[in-house]
Amino acid sequence: MNLGRIFVLAKNVFQEVVRDRILYIIGFYTLIMAIAFRVLPEFAATTEDKIFLDFGIAATSAIGLIVAIFVGTGLINKEIEKRTVLMLIAKPVSRSEIIIGKYLGLSAVLAVLVAAMTAVYLGFLQFGNISKPTVSILIAAIFLFLQLSLISAVAIVLGVFTGSLLATALTFAVYLMGNITQDLAQLGRLSQNPGMERLTQGLYLILPDLSRLDLKNDAVYGLQALPDATALITSAGYSLLYSVMLLAIAILVFSQREF
Repeated sequence: MNLGRIFVLAKNVFQEVVRDRILYIIGFYTLIMAIAFRVLPEFAATTEDKIFLDFGIAATSAIGLIVAIFVGTGLINKEIEKRTVLMLIAKPVSRSEIIIGKYLGLSAVLAVLVAAMTAVYLGFLQFGNISKPTVSILIAAIFLFLQLSLISAVAIVLGVFTGSLLATALTFAVYLMGNITQDLAQLGRLSQNPGMERLTQGLYLILPDLSRLDLKNDAVYGLQALPDATALITSAGYSLLYSVMLLAIAILVFSQREF
């Protein structure tokens, strides 16, 4: 595995996505934040600060998720559908390098996107003199990036397995289920049905536990009981290990495909 070739692939993905989409996305985010900043006080004169805090980070999460899923599912799948993958594998580039390079490129895009939207978000909060838990917001932004990177790995795996449309739908489903895996496991235990309990426990073990990477409540409400350093490091490590496992699966499947 050659790090230089991986870096070139990652750079190409980063430049392509940044050139085609990211500036428009940041502009769109700024626009909807400006509209929310102006409109929310008309509807919630007493709680507009909390609503704006919640809306801003929720919008960051939603836009980042859309980019991660739609770009991630197409990174490999579009190469396969357009047969341009033949040009890639004809070069001295291994299939594992293709997967890793494209994943790192998309992760770099998501890092820039989350950082830019968080900066815009904090700028609006500063302009409006809205009290904000800055440390909590920054921690939540870091873990949002980790969550989106994990979802990108899911999208790449499913994009290697199947077509873009189905891969997109399945990735959205994994995201939704991944945010409630702990609740599913608890529901299975409360059902007192052995079959249901085994099913929900299996889903809990297989699906990524995305809720442990969701710190929006700390960011929005400024909870004093922030996760301690050990919990944060454990959750970050969980995200990275799960992403590595997914990439390994994607490499294995991609290596077996014939073109």
